[in-house]
Amino acid sequence: ADFSVLAFTVSYELDYFHIPQLLRAAGLPLYAAERDKRHPLVIAGGPCITANPLPVAPFIDCCGIGEAEPLIPALIDPLLESGGGNRRELLESLSRLPGIYAPGYHRGAPVARQWAEDLDAFPVSSVILTPDTELGKLFLIEIERGCGRGCRFCLVHNAFSPMRFRSVASIVQQARQGLDYRRNIGLVGPAVSDHPDIEELAETLVSMGAGLSVSSLRVKPFSGRLLAALARGGARTVTLAPEAGSLRLRQLMKKGVSEDDILRVIEQVARQGIKQVKLYFIIGLPTESDEDIAAITRLVLKGKELIERQRSATRLALNIAPFVPKAGTPFQWLPMTPPDIVNRRLSLLKKSLSPRGIQVRAESPAWSQVQGVLSRGDRRLAEVLANTEEVTLAGWRRAAAQCQLDIDYFAGQHWELDASLPWEIVSAATDRAYLAEELSRALKTA
Repeated sequence: ADFSVLAFTVSYELDYFHIPQLLRAAGLPLYAAERDKRHPLVIAGGPCITANPLPVAPFIDCCGIGEAEPLIPALIDPLLESGGGNRRELLESLSRLPGIYAPGYHRGAPVARQWAEDLDAFPVSSVILTPDTELGKLFLIEIERGCGRGCRFCLVHNAFSPMRFRSVASIVQQARQGLDYRRNIGLVGPAVSDHPDIEELAETLVSMGAGLSVSSLRVKPFSGRLLAALARGGARTVTLAPEAGSLRLRQLMKKGVSEDDILRVIEQVARQGIKQVKLYFIIGLPTESDEDIAAITRLVLKGKELIERQRSATRLALNIAPFVPKAGTPFQWLPMTPPDIVNRRLSLLKKSLSPRGIQVRAESPAWSQVQGVLSRGDRRLAEVLANTEEVTLAGWRRAAAQCQLDIDYFAGQHWELDASLPWEIVSAATDRAYLAEELSRALKTA
């Protein structure tokens, strides 16, 4: 509470629960309306805030819509000039800045998302290096932002477009510094293998003596050169995201890959002797049936058969996430599949794959439903978050019942295309008409 500003980056909806906890721990009034000039200004940004700031808006003095690089410099002068003076005047001033949503002072047009044009001007890599964090053995370097694919379920296109790349020279310079601290370099981005110079970059880093890891690889197009560089760099896992087992559902999502594409890549990874292929799938997708779950099983077992033919020690592992509708995507109007159905389909997968030595890990369908409520939520969610005494499913449900929140409305209902959407106070990367047309095209494939 001694600071002038407290700023949160909110990357995941379930992080919302920590905001009231942290504010209380600092001895601050929970709601922005209750704070005055004695208190720090509370700012929030990040992907979730950019997509839909409403569920936490009552806690926040102002929200940054978009990326920090163009937002922070514009904030500095007004904050310094205020000198802890008139809080109302400061917030009114901040609300007029591009990309700033001040919940108590917003008027007029949707807030325009801000983004950095030249990524090379803003190097992004690991700053705190400790084995006590996830991926703590890697020196992480962001090599690109955004994605040009426009998958209909995915938040990235809305929150991080347009797609931008860092130059090989800037990445290599960061890697040289990182190798002083870690042998292994992790390349980060939503679509790492879409970098136009990814093969040159990977080969250069390996020639420098770096171990190499990437967040995930495209199934199509797929680079054998990149895979070979990863193998020489000691990569132990290659991650692919088929997302669905059936071609019908992949077309629904706009994935654009066939079963042959997926199996071809699994076979190439096995030939390189990489220890594990991790496959990401989404279940509970719109129009999904048990047959689509059976298609995941068939696809994975075909992949395992190809690996065995190569006499490779490569293992297959699955990560499963329930579908969650995201603001600013074509699927924003769609309901989630109820948790009991998702749990049953998860059981079908585990029963068919676990006995074959294939590890299946899954996110909790019940917590995914909470995520869905927060994703499509409005200001009413703040009261529930404030009243959640313990961050457990039981604690969430008690608070939702106490606040008379209709969970099914946010997570379980198909909203009409002309419905007013809470997050329309911020401008999406793509307009509503385009999203509606994409939804229509998707459902025609069902």
